[in-house]
Amino acid sequence: MTTLEDRPSTTTTAGVAQTLEAALRPIVGGDLPVELHAWDGSVAGTGPVVRLNSAQALRRLLWAPGELGAAQAYVTGEIDVDGDLDAALTHVWDVIGERGLTGVTASPSTVWRAARAALKVGAFGKRPAAPVSQAVLKGRLHSKARDREAISHHYDFSNDFYEAVLDKNMAYSSGYYATPETSLEEAQDAKLDLVCRKLGLEPGKTFLDVGCGWGSLSLYAAEHFGAKVTGITIAAEQKKFIDARIAERGLGHLVEIRLCDYRDATGEYDAVASIEMGEHVGQGNYPTYVEVLRRSAKPGGRVLIQAMSRQGKGGGNYPGGGPFIESFIAPDMTMRPVGETVALIEAGGLEVRDVHGMREHYVHTVNHWIERFDAKLEHLRALVPEEYIRVWRLYLVGGGMAFRDGRMGVDQILAVRPGAPHTLPAVRNF
Repeated sequence: MTTLEDRPSTTTTAGVAQTLEAALRPIVGGDLPVELHAWDGSVAGTGPVVRLNSAQALRRLLWAPGELGAAQAYVTGEIDVDGDLDAALTHVWDVIGERGLTGVTASPSTVWRAARAALKVGAFGKRPAAPVSQAVLKGRLHSKARDREAISHHYDFSNDFYEAVLDKNMAYSSGYYATPETSLEEAQDAKLDLVCRKLGLEPGKTFLDVGCGWGSLSLYAAEHFGAKVTGITIAAEQKKFIDARIAERGLGHLVEIRLCDYRDATGEYDAVASIEMGEHVGQGNYPTYVEVLRRSAKPGGRVLIQAMSRQGKGGGNYPGGGPFIESFIAPDMTMRPVGETVALIEAGGLEVRDVHGMREHYVHTVNHWIERFDAKLEHLRALVPEEYIRVWRLYLVGGGMAFRDGRMGVDQILAVRPGAPHTLPAVRNF
């Protein structure tokens, strides 16, 4: 932390940091909530240390005000945050809440002062190019081609990277924690076991895994419950990974992975599951997604959806999770409150039997992912460029905060297809 004695003298000419502080004071409702270090050596404000390494950072914020511009500047290294990123972001969120800054619109005079300050510090210029890690999708929203491109952007860039961060199952979804001290491997095994038991899987039963990821559930259902599994994915690298594991474990007689869009799924199965995949289909296509799950289950068959949720009607202003997530991680994603998802499932002809809230479990899961990310940082840097490392740090920290603070949740929704008696026990054993 810079001390007062270390700070450059600003008795005669205001530096970049002081100029920005004066312009931002009306916008942030008082003193800067961070200690801002500018590229000219000037310092202003109090709080976590934030470093502006070039005027390009401000230029991004002018072209993309708010979260997106800040994220672009962070992932490119034009902005740095000293120390614990979680603590710094939490502090800023707390100040926003305390000062009631959410939804505040700056007055014309405030905007004018900010523009003059930007001109003074050299922030004006042409729009900077988007970071290479930012998704740029083409085509009609949620067309099959665009959905493949969106999924490939996040899931196909490095299987080795995901192997370093995830557990041995390669489960990229919330685990299920008996206690906060439960290990990631134990929690993911428990989650997979819970799903299989909720679905009533046993030897000989057929099971469809929609959006199977790297095969964690598909392989677990076959190995531990003897189910005959069909998994579908649109990520080519994921299919290659799972096919290799199927061969290694001698499960070819029980597991088949198809490279196919969920809309092209065929057949009827004793049970169907979709783990944190429905968020990617979009609001308009959610009824189609539910219909695929319904028609894929035999009458009386069970359907389990593990779905992330977001607060606010329709998921609020950012149903995809916010400008950063929607631009860098999961473009075209849509979340909503769990009640709205349940209503869509029921409207699609499935009978909802259980809703199991698991938000706190995701906090533990993300914390374990962050521990692994930090422990294997040098290995990860050998796999991907530094920009992707910064994207992932921001993603993991921000995601963990959203679940911790209740802005996002995750739930397992268990339903049955009407038309024949179901076999759910009257008293649950899960």
